[in-house]
Amino acid sequence: MIDRKDLGSWIEGTPQDPDYVPGTSYGLPADGPGSVAGFGRRLLSLLIDWGICVAVSIAFFQYDPLATLLLFVSLNVLLLSLFGATPAQFLLGLRVLPVARRWPMPVRALVRTLAMLTVITAVVWNRDRQPLHDVLAGTAVVRA
Repeated sequence: MIDRKDLGSWIEGTPQDPDYVPGTSYGLPADGPGSVAGFGRRLLSLLIDWGICVAVSIAFFQYDPLATLLLFVSLNVLLLSLFGATPAQFLLGLRVLPVARRWPMPVRALVRTLAMLTVITAVVWNRDRQPLHDVLAGTAVVRA
């Protein structure tokens, strides 16, 4: 016979450790510079970067969807490779750090950006507050 408490275990979600600090498995500090960035700042930086690409697409490409997408990919890959941050991330005090694997930053930036375009990788997060596209690229978005 199925008991109500058996059903409650999966309804309550995955087991969580209340003492775990996101980012510590990568050696990142718990707070302050270098700590894992919060969801709000990350989302705002994505919206600002997308808005920049939309504005350029409207001004020069008659708001062509493919041009907007290519601008977004180019902006991310180029600026993450060179500076470790997009314009919005720089503005909001964020940066992208390598935390796993030994890939050069241009490869990380390309993998991260292409995975982000699938959208599903942006909504699946782990306990270190990393979306799947960051896990795949071996990166973490931290406070600058």
